[in-house]
Amino acid sequence: MTGSSTPVLELRDVSKSFGPVVALRSGSLRVDAGSIHALVGENGAGKSTLVKVVAGVHRRDGGDFLLGGDSVDFGSTSDSKDAGVAVIYQEPTLFPDLSVMENIFMGRQLLGRGRRIDRAAMYAEAEGLFDRLGVDLDPRRPARGLSIADQQIIEIAKAISLEARLLIMDEPTAALSGVEVERLFAVARSLRDEGRALVFISHRFDEVFDLCDTITVMRDGSYVATHRTEDTSSPAIVAEMVGREVADLFPKAPAEIGEPVLEVEGLQSRGVFHDVSFTVRRGEIVGLAGLVGAGRSEIARAVFGVDAYDEGRVRLNGREIRRRSPRAAIDAGMAFVPEDRRAQGLVTEASVARNVAAVIRGGLARAGLLTTGAENRAAGPWAGRLEVKTNALDMSARTMSGGNQQKVVIAKWLATEPDLLIIDEPTRGIDVGTKSEVHRLLSELAGQGMAILMISSELPEVLGMADRVLVVCEGRITADLPRKDATPEAVMHAATRQLEVAG
Repeated sequence: MTGSSTPVLELRDVSKSFGPVVALRSGSLRVDAGSIHALVGENGAGKSTLVKVVAGVHRRDGGDFLLGGDSVDFGSTSDSKDAGVAVIYQEPTLFPDLSVMENIFMGRQLLGRGRRIDRAAMYAEAEGLFDRLGVDLDPRRPARGLSIADQQIIEIAKAISLEARLLIMDEPTAALSGVEVERLFAVARSLRDEGRALVFISHRFDEVFDLCDTITVMRDGSYVATHRTEDTSSPAIVAEMVGREVADLFPKAPAEIGEPVLEVEGLQSRGVFHDVSFTVRRGEIVGLAGLVGAGRSEIARAVFGVDAYDEGRVRLNGREIRRRSPRAAIDAGMAFVPEDRRAQGLVTEASVARNVAAVIRGGLARAGLLTTGAENRAAGPWAGRLEVKTNALDMSARTMSGGNQQKVVIAKWLATEPDLLIIDEPTRGIDVGTKSEVHRLLSELAGQGMAILMISSELPEVLGMADRVLVVCEGRITADLPRKDATPEAVMHAATRQLEVAG
Protein backbone atom coordinates (compact mmCIF):
# COMPACT_ATOMS: atom_id res chain seq x y z
CA MET A 1 0.00 0.00 0.00
CA THR A 2 1.07 3.59 -0.50
CA GLY A 3 2.99 5.01 2.43
CA SER A 4 5.15 7.95 3.45
CA SER A 5 8.49 6.10 3.28
CA THR A 6 10.95 6.52 0.41
CA PRO A 7 9.30 5.28 -2.79
CA VAL A 8 10.95 2.54 -4.85
CA LEU A 9 10.41 4.61 -8.00
CA GLU A 10 9.81 8.32 -8.39
CA LEU A 11 9.62 10.22 -11.68
CA ARG A 12 8.98 13.98 -11.67
CA ASP A 13 8.21 15.96 -14.84
CA VAL A 14 10.20 13.61 -17.09
CA SER A 15 10.33 14.63 -20.76
CA LYS A 16 11.47 12.89 -23.94
CA SER A 17 11.38 13.87 -27.62
CA PHE A 18 12.34 12.10 -30.84
CA GLY A 19 13.31 14.91 -33.18
CA PRO A 20 10.23 17.09 -33.63
CA VAL A 21 7.93 14.46 -32.07
CA VAL A 22 7.31 15.04 -28.35
CA ALA A 23 6.57 11.61 -26.84
CA LEU A 24 6.67 12.68 -23.19
CA ARG A 25 6.01 16.24 -22.00
CA SER A 26 5.75 15.92 -18.24
CA GLY A 27 5.62 12.35 -16.91
CA SER A 28 5.34 11.81 -13.17
CA LEU A 29 4.93 8.57 -11.23
CA ARG A 30 5.53 7.45 -7.63
CA VAL A 31 5.51 3.74 -6.79
CA ASP A 32 5.91 2.45 -3.23
CA ALA A 33 7.16 -0.88 -1.96
CA GLY A 34 4.43 -3.41 -1.30
CA SER A 35 2.01 -1.90 -3.80
CA ILE A 36 0.64 -2.52 -7.30
CA HIS A 37 0.34 0.76 -9.19
CA ALA A 38 -1.68 1.05 -12.41
CA LEU A 39 -0.48 3.36 -15.19
CA VAL A 40 -3.30 4.11 -17.62
CA GLY A 41 -3.85 6.34 -20.64
CA GLU A 42 -4.74 6.22 -24.31
CA ASN A 43 -2.20 5.00 -26.85
CA GLY A 44 0.18 7.87 -27.43
CA ALA A 45 -0.30 9.15 -23.87
CA GLY A 46 3.38 8.50 -23.10
CA LYS A 47 3.12 5.35 -20.98
CA SER A 48 5.49 3.25 -23.09
CA THR A 49 8.06 6.04 -23.34
CA LEU A 50 7.96 6.51 -19.56
CA VAL A 51 8.52 2.78 -19.10
CA LYS A 52 11.41 2.76 -21.57
CA VAL A 53 13.12 5.56 -19.63
CA VAL A 54 12.90 3.44 -16.47
CA ALA A 55 14.08 0.36 -18.42
CA GLY A 56 17.15 2.15 -19.80
CA VAL A 57 15.97 1.98 -23.42
CA HIS A 58 15.73 5.79 -23.65
CA ARG A 59 17.52 8.55 -21.75
CA ARG A 60 15.23 11.31 -20.56
CA ASP A 61 15.67 14.85 -21.85
CA GLY A 62 14.58 16.46 -18.59
CA GLY A 63 12.98 15.91 -15.18
CA ASP A 64 13.95 13.81 -12.16
CA PHE A 65 14.35 10.01 -12.05
CA LEU A 66 14.90 8.44 -8.62
CA LEU A 67 15.16 4.77 -7.67
CA GLY A 68 15.10 4.01 -3.96
CA GLY A 69 15.64 7.71 -3.30
CA ASP A 70 18.82 7.89 -5.42
CA SER A 71 19.00 9.87 -8.66
CA VAL A 72 19.75 7.57 -11.60
CA ASP A 73 20.28 7.90 -15.34
CA PHE A 74 20.43 4.49 -17.01
CA GLY A 75 22.48 4.32 -20.18
CA SER A 76 21.37 0.79 -21.07
CA THR A 77 18.87 -1.92 -20.23
CA SER A 78 21.68 -3.74 -18.40
CA ASP A 79 22.03 -0.77 -16.03
CA SER A 80 18.31 -0.95 -15.30
CA LYS A 81 18.34 -4.70 -14.69
CA ASP A 82 21.39 -4.43 -12.44
CA ALA A 83 19.52 -1.84 -10.37
CA GLY A 84 16.66 -4.28 -9.78
CA VAL A 85 14.19 -3.28 -12.49
CA ALA A 86 12.42 -5.93 -14.57
CA VAL A 87 10.09 -5.07 -17.45
CA ILE A 88 7.61 -7.38 -19.15
CA TYR A 89 6.72 -5.76 -22.45
CA GLN A 90 3.43 -6.09 -24.30
CA GLU A 91 5.10 -7.92 -27.19
CA PRO A 92 7.29 -10.95 -26.35
CA THR A 93 10.95 -10.65 -27.38
CA LEU A 94 12.17 -14.25 -27.31
CA PHE A 95 14.93 -15.92 -29.33
CA PRO A 96 12.87 -18.43 -31.33
CA ASP A 97 15.67 -20.93 -32.00
CA LEU A 98 16.70 -21.21 -28.34
CA SER A 99 14.96 -23.33 -25.73
CA VAL A 100 12.54 -21.91 -23.19
CA MET A 101 15.19 -22.31 -20.47
CA GLU A 102 17.87 -20.58 -22.55
CA ASN A 103 15.55 -17.63 -23.10
CA ILE A 104 14.94 -17.28 -19.36
CA PHE A 105 18.65 -17.29 -18.50
CA MET A 106 19.99 -15.45 -21.56
CA GLY A 107 23.06 -13.42 -20.52
CA ARG A 108 23.12 -14.71 -16.94
CA GLN A 109 23.66 -18.46 -17.18
CA LEU A 110 24.22 -20.39 -13.96
CA LEU A 111 27.74 -21.77 -13.59
CA GLY A 112 28.80 -24.96 -11.89
CA ARG A 113 32.10 -26.72 -11.23
CA GLY A 114 34.99 -25.38 -13.31
CA ARG A 115 32.83 -22.37 -14.26
CA ARG A 116 31.00 -24.50 -16.81
CA ILE A 117 27.39 -23.65 -17.62
CA ASP A 118 25.15 -25.72 -15.34
CA ARG A 119 22.25 -26.61 -17.61
CA ALA A 120 20.74 -29.04 -15.13
CA ALA A 121 20.51 -26.31 -12.49
CA MET A 122 18.90 -23.93 -14.98
CA TYR A 123 16.35 -26.54 -16.07
CA ALA A 124 15.51 -27.19 -12.43
CA GLU A 125 15.10 -23.48 -11.67
CA ALA A 126 12.98 -22.95 -14.80
CA GLU A 127 10.71 -25.82 -13.80
CA GLY A 128 10.43 -24.26 -10.34
CA LEU A 129 9.42 -20.93 -11.87
CA PHE A 130 6.69 -22.55 -13.97
CA ASP A 131 5.47 -24.50 -10.94
CA ARG A 132 5.23 -21.18 -9.08
CA LEU A 133 3.21 -19.74 -11.96
CA GLY A 134 1.08 -22.87 -12.11
CA VAL A 135 1.75 -23.60 -15.78
CA ASP A 136 2.77 -26.77 -17.58
CA LEU A 137 5.54 -25.63 -19.92
CA ASP A 138 8.57 -27.71 -20.93
CA PRO A 139 11.81 -25.68 -20.40
CA ARG A 140 13.57 -27.90 -22.96
CA ARG A 141 11.31 -27.15 -25.92
CA PRO A 142 12.29 -24.47 -28.46
CA ALA A 143 10.55 -21.10 -28.21
CA ARG A 144 9.62 -21.14 -31.91
CA GLY A 145 5.98 -22.01 -32.43
CA LEU A 146 4.82 -21.09 -28.94
CA SER A 147 1.58 -19.15 -28.66
CA ILE A 148 1.69 -15.52 -27.57
CA ALA A 149 0.18 -16.63 -24.25
CA ASP A 150 3.06 -19.07 -23.64
CA GLN A 151 5.65 -16.52 -24.76
CA GLN A 152 4.18 -14.03 -22.28
CA ILE A 153 4.40 -16.61 -19.49
CA ILE A 154 8.11 -17.07 -20.29
CA GLU A 155 8.67 -13.31 -20.08
CA ILE A 156 6.93 -13.28 -16.70
CA ALA A 157 9.05 -16.21 -15.46
CA LYS A 158 12.18 -14.42 -16.65
CA ALA A 159 11.24 -11.27 -14.74
CA ILE A 160 10.37 -13.16 -11.57
CA SER A 161 13.68 -15.04 -11.71
CA LEU A 162 15.53 -11.70 -11.52
CA GLU A 163 14.05 -11.12 -8.03
CA ALA A 164 13.61 -7.49 -9.02
CA ARG A 165 12.48 -4.88 -6.49
CA LEU A 166 10.50 -3.11 -9.23
CA LEU A 167 8.48 -5.13 -11.75
CA ILE A 168 6.78 -3.31 -14.65
CA MET A 169 4.13 -5.26 -16.58
CA ASP A 170 3.11 -3.64 -19.88
CA GLU A 171 -0.16 -5.25 -21.04
CA PRO A 172 0.90 -8.70 -19.74
CA THR A 173 -2.62 -10.14 -19.93
CA ALA A 174 -3.47 -9.09 -23.50
CA ALA A 175 -3.14 -12.64 -24.86
CA LEU A 176 -3.98 -14.64 -21.73
CA SER A 177 -7.14 -16.57 -20.93
CA GLY A 178 -9.21 -15.84 -17.85
CA VAL A 179 -7.60 -18.70 -15.92
CA GLU A 180 -4.11 -17.53 -16.90
CA VAL A 181 -4.95 -13.96 -15.86
CA GLU A 182 -6.08 -15.11 -12.42
CA ARG A 183 -2.89 -17.14 -12.06
CA LEU A 184 -0.79 -14.10 -12.98
CA PHE A 185 -2.71 -11.92 -10.54
CA ALA A 186 -2.07 -14.42 -7.74
CA VAL A 187 1.67 -14.21 -8.48
CA ALA A 188 1.53 -10.39 -8.64
CA ARG A 189 -0.20 -10.21 -5.27
CA SER A 190 2.35 -12.55 -3.70
CA LEU A 191 5.17 -10.35 -5.02
CA ARG A 192 3.43 -7.29 -3.58
CA ASP A 193 3.05 -9.04 -0.23
CA GLU A 194 6.80 -9.76 -0.28
CA GLY A 195 7.35 -6.00 -0.37
CA ARG A 196 8.10 -5.52 -4.06
CA ALA A 197 6.77 -2.62 -6.11
CA LEU A 198 4.79 -3.36 -9.27
CA VAL A 199 3.61 -1.14 -12.12
CA PHE A 200 0.71 -2.59 -14.11
CA ILE A 201 -0.24 -1.15 -17.52
CA SER A 202 -3.54 -2.32 -18.96
CA HIS A 203 -6.49 -1.06 -21.01
CA ARG A 204 -8.77 -3.49 -19.18
CA PHE A 205 -10.33 -1.57 -16.31
CA ASP A 206 -11.81 -4.65 -14.65
CA GLU A 207 -8.23 -5.89 -14.23
CA VAL A 208 -6.96 -2.52 -13.01
CA PHE A 209 -9.64 -2.23 -10.33
CA ASP A 210 -9.32 -5.88 -9.35
CA LEU A 211 -5.54 -5.90 -8.97
CA CYS A 212 -4.18 -2.42 -8.29
CA ASP A 213 -3.97 -0.27 -5.16
CA THR A 214 -3.32 3.02 -6.93
CA ILE A 215 -3.97 4.46 -10.41
CA THR A 216 -2.00 7.14 -12.25
CA VAL A 217 -3.55 8.66 -15.37
CA MET A 218 -1.60 10.13 -18.30
CA ARG A 219 -2.87 12.06 -21.32
CA ASP A 220 -1.01 13.54 -24.31
CA GLY A 221 2.42 12.85 -22.80
CA SER A 222 1.65 14.45 -19.45
CA TYR A 223 0.68 13.44 -15.93
CA VAL A 224 -3.00 14.04 -15.13
CA ALA A 225 -3.79 12.59 -11.69
CA THR A 226 -3.20 9.79 -9.17
CA HIS A 227 -6.00 8.11 -7.22
CA ARG A 228 -6.35 5.31 -4.72
CA THR A 229 -8.40 2.66 -6.50
CA GLU A 230 -11.05 2.56 -3.79
CA ASP A 231 -11.64 6.31 -4.17
CA THR A 232 -12.38 6.44 -7.91
CA SER A 233 -14.35 4.68 -10.66
CA SER A 234 -13.99 3.51 -14.25
CA PRO A 235 -16.04 6.39 -15.73
CA ALA A 236 -13.96 8.94 -13.80
CA ILE A 237 -10.69 7.39 -14.99
CA VAL A 238 -11.90 7.21 -18.60
CA ALA A 239 -12.92 10.88 -18.54
CA GLU A 240 -9.43 11.84 -17.30
CA MET A 241 -7.74 9.65 -19.91
CA VAL A 242 -9.54 10.97 -22.96
CA GLY A 243 -10.58 14.42 -21.77
CA ARG A 244 -14.08 13.74 -23.09
CA GLU A 245 -17.03 11.42 -22.69
CA VAL A 246 -16.52 8.12 -24.50
CA ALA A 247 -19.35 7.00 -26.77
CA ASP A 248 -20.83 3.52 -26.65
CA LEU A 249 -17.92 1.08 -26.83
CA PHE A 250 -19.76 -1.22 -29.23
CA PRO A 251 -21.45 1.05 -31.81
CA LYS A 252 -22.86 -1.85 -33.84
CA ALA A 253 -25.26 -0.59 -36.48
CA PRO A 254 -27.65 -2.96 -38.26
CA ALA A 255 -26.49 -3.93 -41.75
CA GLU A 256 -28.19 -5.64 -44.65
CA ILE A 257 -26.95 -9.22 -44.79
CA GLY A 258 -26.38 -10.38 -48.37
CA GLU A 259 -25.13 -13.42 -50.23
CA PRO A 260 -22.25 -15.62 -48.97
CA VAL A 261 -18.78 -14.16 -49.51
CA LEU A 262 -16.70 -16.77 -47.64
CA GLU A 263 -17.64 -20.45 -47.66
CA VAL A 264 -15.53 -22.90 -45.68
CA GLU A 265 -16.39 -26.57 -46.10
CA GLY A 266 -14.98 -29.56 -44.18
CA LEU A 267 -11.67 -27.90 -43.33
CA GLN A 268 -9.33 -30.18 -41.40
CA SER A 269 -5.73 -30.05 -40.20
CA ARG A 270 -4.77 -33.17 -38.28
CA GLY A 271 -4.17 -32.43 -34.62
CA VAL A 272 -5.20 -28.78 -34.99
CA PHE A 273 -8.83 -28.46 -36.15
CA HIS A 274 -11.47 -30.83 -37.50
CA ASP A 275 -14.41 -30.68 -39.92
CA VAL A 276 -14.75 -26.89 -39.83
CA SER A 277 -17.58 -25.53 -41.99
CA PHE A 278 -19.13 -22.04 -41.95
CA THR A 279 -20.09 -19.07 -44.12
CA VAL A 280 -19.66 -15.32 -43.79
CA ARG A 281 -22.12 -13.20 -45.77
CA ARG A 282 -21.86 -9.74 -47.26
CA GLY A 283 -22.51 -7.10 -44.57
CA GLU A 284 -22.11 -9.65 -41.76
CA ILE A 285 -19.69 -9.63 -38.83
CA VAL A 286 -19.09 -13.20 -37.68
CA GLY A 287 -17.28 -13.57 -34.35
CA LEU A 288 -14.99 -16.54 -33.74
CA ALA A 289 -14.98 -17.15 -29.99
CA GLY A 290 -13.44 -19.75 -27.67
CA LEU A 291 -10.75 -20.28 -25.09
CA VAL A 292 -7.08 -19.55 -25.81
CA GLY A 293 -5.66 -22.55 -27.65
CA ALA A 294 -9.02 -23.67 -29.08
CA GLY A 295 -7.79 -23.28 -32.66
CA ARG A 296 -9.47 -20.01 -33.70
CA SER A 297 -6.34 -18.32 -35.08
CA GLU A 298 -5.20 -21.54 -36.75
CA ILE A 299 -8.50 -21.78 -38.63
CA ALA A 300 -8.17 -18.17 -39.80
CA ARG A 301 -4.57 -18.69 -40.93
CA ALA A 302 -5.58 -21.76 -42.93
CA VAL A 303 -8.48 -19.92 -44.59
CA PHE A 304 -6.09 -17.13 -45.65
CA GLY A 305 -3.51 -19.63 -46.89
CA VAL A 306 -0.77 -18.99 -44.32
CA ASP A 307 -1.05 -22.53 -42.92
CA ALA A 308 -1.68 -25.78 -44.75
CA TYR A 309 -4.73 -27.99 -44.23
CA ASP A 310 -5.32 -31.64 -45.09
CA GLU A 311 -8.92 -31.66 -46.27
CA GLY A 312 -11.70 -29.26 -47.19
CA ARG A 313 -12.35 -26.27 -49.43
CA VAL A 314 -12.32 -22.48 -49.10
CA ARG A 315 -14.37 -20.41 -51.55
CA LEU A 316 -14.56 -16.64 -51.89
CA ASN A 317 -17.44 -15.21 -53.92
CA GLY A 318 -18.04 -18.75 -55.21
CA ARG A 319 -14.47 -19.27 -56.41
CA GLU A 320 -12.26 -21.89 -54.77
CA ILE A 321 -9.04 -20.48 -53.31
CA ARG A 322 -5.79 -22.37 -53.85
CA ARG A 323 -4.39 -23.91 -50.66
CA ARG A 324 -1.37 -22.47 -48.90
CA SER A 325 -1.35 -19.32 -51.03
CA PRO A 326 -1.90 -15.97 -49.29
CA ARG A 327 -1.31 -14.25 -52.64
CA ALA A 328 -4.20 -16.17 -54.18
CA ALA A 329 -6.38 -15.17 -51.22
CA ILE A 330 -5.39 -11.50 -51.57
CA ASP A 331 -5.99 -11.51 -55.32
CA ALA A 332 -9.44 -13.00 -54.71
CA GLY A 333 -10.36 -10.16 -52.30
CA MET A 334 -9.34 -11.44 -48.88
CA ALA A 335 -7.44 -9.48 -46.18
CA PHE A 336 -5.97 -10.75 -42.91
CA VAL A 337 -4.97 -8.69 -39.86
CA PRO A 338 -2.93 -11.13 -37.72
CA GLU A 339 -2.86 -11.43 -33.95
CA ASP A 340 0.89 -10.85 -33.61
CA ARG A 341 1.21 -7.49 -35.37
CA ARG A 342 4.95 -6.98 -34.87
CA ALA A 343 6.09 -10.42 -36.06
CA GLN A 344 3.52 -10.93 -38.81
CA GLY A 345 1.95 -7.59 -39.70
CA LEU A 346 4.61 -4.87 -39.66
CA VAL A 347 8.04 -4.01 -40.98
CA THR A 348 8.97 -2.09 -37.84
CA GLU A 349 11.96 -0.31 -39.36
CA ALA A 350 9.90 0.94 -42.31
CA SER A 351 7.80 4.10 -42.36
CA VAL A 352 4.08 4.31 -41.68
CA ALA A 353 3.42 5.03 -45.36
CA ARG A 354 5.52 2.11 -46.55
CA ASN A 355 3.75 -0.27 -44.17
CA VAL A 356 0.27 0.90 -45.14
CA ALA A 357 1.08 0.66 -48.86
CA ALA A 358 2.95 -2.66 -48.55
CA VAL A 359 0.32 -4.98 -50.04
CA ILE A 360 -0.75 -2.63 -52.86
CA ARG A 361 2.72 -1.46 -53.89
CA GLY A 362 2.56 -3.26 -57.23
CA GLY A 363 -0.42 -1.15 -58.27
CA LEU A 364 1.26 2.11 -57.21
CA ALA A 365 4.39 1.76 -59.36
CA ARG A 366 4.66 3.73 -62.57
CA ALA A 367 7.04 2.47 -65.25
CA GLY A 368 8.49 0.13 -62.66
CA LEU A 369 9.23 2.95 -60.20
CA LEU A 370 7.61 3.42 -56.80
CA THR A 371 7.99 6.86 -55.23
CA THR A 372 7.60 7.96 -51.62
CA GLY A 373 4.98 10.43 -52.82
CA ALA A 374 2.87 7.62 -54.28
CA GLU A 375 3.10 5.69 -51.01
CA ASN A 376 2.12 8.77 -49.02
CA ARG A 377 -0.88 9.50 -51.25
CA ALA A 378 -2.10 5.90 -50.92
CA ALA A 379 -1.45 5.64 -47.18
CA GLY A 380 -2.63 9.09 -46.08
CA PRO A 381 -6.41 8.59 -46.27
CA TRP A 382 -6.33 5.28 -44.39
CA ALA A 383 -3.91 6.53 -41.73
CA GLY A 384 -6.18 9.52 -41.25
CA ARG A 385 -9.35 7.43 -41.12
CA LEU A 386 -7.91 5.25 -38.37
CA GLU A 387 -6.49 8.31 -36.56
CA VAL A 388 -2.94 6.97 -36.52
CA LYS A 389 -1.12 9.33 -34.15
CA THR A 390 1.96 10.38 -36.04
CA ASN A 391 3.21 13.77 -37.18
CA ALA A 392 4.48 12.39 -40.46
CA LEU A 393 3.87 9.36 -42.65
CA ASP A 394 7.64 8.84 -42.88
CA MET A 395 7.89 8.14 -39.13
CA SER A 396 9.28 4.68 -38.34
CA ALA A 397 6.65 2.17 -37.17
CA ARG A 398 9.13 0.97 -34.54
CA THR A 399 8.82 4.22 -32.57
CA MET A 400 5.01 4.08 -32.37
CA SER A 401 2.88 2.86 -29.49
CA GLY A 402 1.42 -0.65 -29.67
CA GLY A 403 -2.08 0.60 -30.42
CA ASN A 404 -0.90 2.83 -33.23
CA GLN A 405 1.06 -0.09 -34.70
CA GLN A 406 -2.16 -2.12 -34.65
CA LYS A 407 -3.99 0.64 -36.52
CA VAL A 408 -1.24 0.78 -39.15
CA VAL A 409 -1.68 -2.96 -39.79
CA ILE A 410 -5.46 -2.54 -40.11
CA ALA A 411 -4.96 0.39 -42.49
CA LYS A 412 -2.55 -1.68 -44.61
CA TRP A 413 -5.17 -4.34 -45.26
CA LEU A 414 -8.11 -1.99 -45.71
CA ALA A 415 -6.09 -0.24 -48.42
CA THR A 416 -6.54 -3.40 -50.53
CA GLU A 417 -10.33 -2.76 -50.49
CA PRO A 418 -11.15 -6.41 -49.72
CA ASP A 419 -14.47 -8.23 -49.93
CA LEU A 420 -13.60 -10.21 -46.78
CA LEU A 421 -11.66 -8.92 -43.79
CA ILE A 422 -10.31 -11.49 -41.32
CA ILE A 423 -9.21 -9.65 -38.20
CA ASP A 424 -7.59 -11.47 -35.26
CA GLU A 425 -7.80 -9.63 -31.90
CA PRO A 426 -8.78 -6.27 -33.47
CA THR A 427 -8.35 -4.20 -30.30
CA ARG A 428 -5.59 -6.06 -28.46
CA GLY A 429 -3.44 -3.38 -26.83
CA ILE A 430 -5.67 -0.54 -28.03
CA ASP A 431 -6.88 2.02 -25.48
CA VAL A 432 -10.51 2.49 -24.50
CA GLY A 433 -10.91 5.70 -26.49
CA THR A 434 -9.68 4.08 -29.71
CA LYS A 435 -11.54 0.77 -29.23
CA SER A 436 -14.81 2.53 -29.91
CA GLU A 437 -13.38 4.02 -33.13
CA VAL A 438 -12.14 0.62 -34.37
CA HIS A 439 -15.51 -0.94 -33.56
CA ARG A 440 -17.29 1.90 -35.37
CA LEU A 441 -15.03 1.37 -38.39
CA LEU A 442 -15.85 -2.36 -38.49
CA SER A 443 -19.54 -1.56 -38.25
CA GLU A 444 -19.23 0.97 -41.11
CA LEU A 445 -17.34 -1.51 -43.29
CA ALA A 446 -20.04 -4.13 -42.71
CA GLY A 447 -22.68 -1.51 -43.53
CA GLN A 448 -20.89 -0.91 -46.85
CA GLY A 449 -21.16 -4.63 -47.65
CA MET A 450 -17.84 -6.01 -46.47
CA ALA A 451 -17.87 -9.49 -44.90
CA ILE A 452 -15.92 -9.61 -41.64
CA LEU A 453 -14.58 -12.61 -39.68
CA MET A 454 -13.51 -11.33 -36.26
CA ILE A 455 -11.53 -13.36 -33.73
CA SER A 456 -11.42 -12.03 -30.19
CA SER A 457 -10.55 -13.31 -26.72
CA GLU A 458 -12.69 -10.54 -25.20
CA LEU A 459 -16.20 -11.95 -24.91
CA PRO A 460 -17.88 -8.51 -24.55
CA GLU A 461 -16.29 -7.52 -27.87
CA VAL A 462 -17.62 -10.64 -29.61
CA LEU A 463 -21.11 -10.23 -28.16
CA GLY A 464 -21.15 -6.49 -28.81
CA MET A 465 -20.03 -6.57 -32.45
CA ALA A 466 -20.98 -9.92 -34.02
CA ASP A 467 -24.14 -10.67 -35.98
CA ARG A 468 -23.34 -14.34 -35.45
CA VAL A 469 -20.97 -16.11 -33.06
CA LEU A 470 -19.12 -19.31 -33.99
CA VAL A 471 -17.69 -21.00 -30.90
CA VAL A 472 -14.56 -23.14 -31.23
CA CYS A 473 -13.54 -25.78 -28.70
CA GLU A 474 -10.55 -28.08 -29.20
CA GLY A 475 -10.49 -27.46 -32.95
CA ARG A 476 -14.20 -27.97 -33.59
CA ILE A 477 -17.07 -25.52 -34.05
CA THR A 478 -19.42 -26.40 -31.22
CA ALA A 479 -22.03 -23.66 -31.71
CA ASP A 480 -23.33 -21.24 -34.34
CA LEU A 481 -25.27 -18.62 -32.39
CA PRO A 482 -27.31 -15.75 -33.86
CA ARG A 483 -26.81 -12.42 -32.09
CA LYS A 484 -30.03 -12.69 -30.08
CA ASP A 485 -29.00 -16.09 -28.64
CA ALA A 486 -25.31 -15.27 -28.02
CA THR A 487 -25.21 -14.84 -24.26
CA PRO A 488 -22.04 -15.18 -22.14
CA GLU A 489 -23.45 -18.40 -20.67
CA ALA A 490 -24.24 -19.92 -24.09
CA VAL A 491 -20.79 -19.06 -25.48
CA MET A 492 -18.91 -20.39 -22.46
CA HIS A 493 -20.95 -23.59 -22.44
CA ALA A 494 -20.07 -24.22 -26.07
CA ALA A 495 -16.43 -23.19 -25.48
CA THR A 496 -16.05 -25.90 -22.84
CA ARG A 497 -18.30 -28.58 -24.35
CA GLN A 498 -15.51 -30.82 -25.65
CA LEU A 499 -13.62 -30.38 -22.40
CA GLU A 500 -16.70 -31.55 -20.48
CA VAL A 501 -17.03 -34.60 -22.74
CA ALA A 502 -13.34 -35.40 -22.35
CA GLY A 503 -13.56 -35.03 -18.59
